[in-house]
Amino acid sequence: MSSDVVVIGAGIAGYAAALRLRRAGADVTLVTKGMGGLALSPGTIDVLGRLGGAAGPAGPGAGADVEARSARRSITHPYAAIDASDLLPEGHPYRVIGRRATAAGVDRFAALVGPELLTARPDGTAGGTGTGEDGATGSSGEGPANLWLPTALGAVRPTLLVQPSMEASVLRDGGRYLVVGLARLKDLTADMVAGNLNRAELPGGGRVQARALTVDFEARAGENDTNAVGHARALDEPAGVEQLVRLLAGKVRDGETVLLPAVLGLDHPGVFQELAARLGAPVGEIPLVPPSVPGLRLEHRLDRLASAERVRVVMGARVVDARVERGRLVSVTSAAAGRPREHRAAAFVLAAGGFESGALTMDSYGRVTDTVLGLPLAGAGADGEENLRHLIHRDYWGSPQGLFRVGVAVDAQMRPLGPDGTAALAGVHAAGGVLAGAVRWSEKSGEGIALGSAEAACDAVMAELGHSPSNNTAALEADAATGRATGPAKSKEQD
Repeated sequence: MSSDVVVIGAGIAGYAAALRLRRAGADVTLVTKGMGGLALSPGTIDVLGRLGGAAGPAGPGAGADVEARSARRSITHPYAAIDASDLLPEGHPYRVIGRRATAAGVDRFAALVGPELLTARPDGTAGGTGTGEDGATGSSGEGPANLWLPTALGAVRPTLLVQPSMEASVLRDGGRYLVVGLARLKDLTADMVAGNLNRAELPGGGRVQARALTVDFEARAGENDTNAVGHARALDEPAGVEQLVRLLAGKVRDGETVLLPAVLGLDHPGVFQELAARLGAPVGEIPLVPPSVPGLRLEHRLDRLASAERVRVVMGARVVDARVERGRLVSVTSAAAGRPREHRAAAFVLAAGGFESGALTMDSYGRVTDTVLGLPLAGAGADGEENLRHLIHRDYWGSPQGLFRVGVAVDAQMRPLGPDGTAALAGVHAAGGVLAGAVRWSEKSGEGIALGSAEAACDAVMAELGHSPSNNTAALEADAATGRATGPAKSKEQD
């Protein structure tokens, strides 16, 4: 099987790359061993929320000594922080991705999934610099500021883009909130969330007032422990919405915003609007632990778009071999039921994720490996015993684990680099969780790195292939709109 481009991985970076390249006129095959990580995400777009702390020391611009650079600090304007690259630690992927590609990738993704699923906040002042500690910022050109959402524990977390169903959940100084728990959903305890929110101070100052209410919403008849997806499917139906409205009628006080677990519809994400109209108060969602309903909304939308735009998606296809000719990758082979399948292409985008997806592994001897293409990894050496000593330690609440920063080093075209700084394998561009140098869960930077690196990788691939946005872009976008409304076309394969 031959294509212009093979994309490996079906996470946010893989889908973003595949769809952009397809819209540019390329013939694209997306090869994946299964679903990507969107179902594990809160369904928001994190670009950069924090530096220091569990992520380890920030860059030299954050302080004169290690102690100062290690202090946990909130980032108010993520694009400005990326511009001020000396805030970032050495080897951080944003140092090569840069502000332009990051902002372009985020803006393109918001437009791709549409306003029903993401509220766009364009970086209209790209090119400026300046940010600071604890929400302080420097000069013009800051770009959009981070928003602060409650978590399922009542903590406060930063993000840049939210789904419309979460807009009312953005915490504001002096805000009054009614936190509603659903008795048969065990992933959120309203009393704990409200109590912690009352104790929390918002970054930059300010507090909120919260109170708790728990109602007995029955998602499935006779079932006392229903997960988030079960609740969301119940609220896709008018009867479920009606039941919840009855339970909350008369419970909301004037001036309160209602915060509910993020289960307000899976296939119909506008449920929050109906609830708000019926209750006479703003309604917002609080993201939960996986399986994430907002993450699945994005996953389903991207899957439908890929089908509508004729991206060839090969599911259940774990890459088991790669063919290299004269230093260039020319094909990968995926495991299949009955026989292997070879996928030839002029270019490849590696977006298979990191340790969490199994694309990177560390065995009991300390050997760290890229399991997909066998690329060299930055941050890990050939000596397994040395890796065990320096990449993992037992003080889990102490200094950062070095393993988190291990991955593939890249240049500005997202080409994988070897230890000598030269391209390790021609024809390959890497994006997303496989990139070295970031502690995404602590920095709240995962989606920004994924979308920025996918943008830069696509720029490079299109230049190599001589593609520019083709005349069939309008038709492809029309097909995509049809796919949103009617569901997937028939282009997915199952190995």
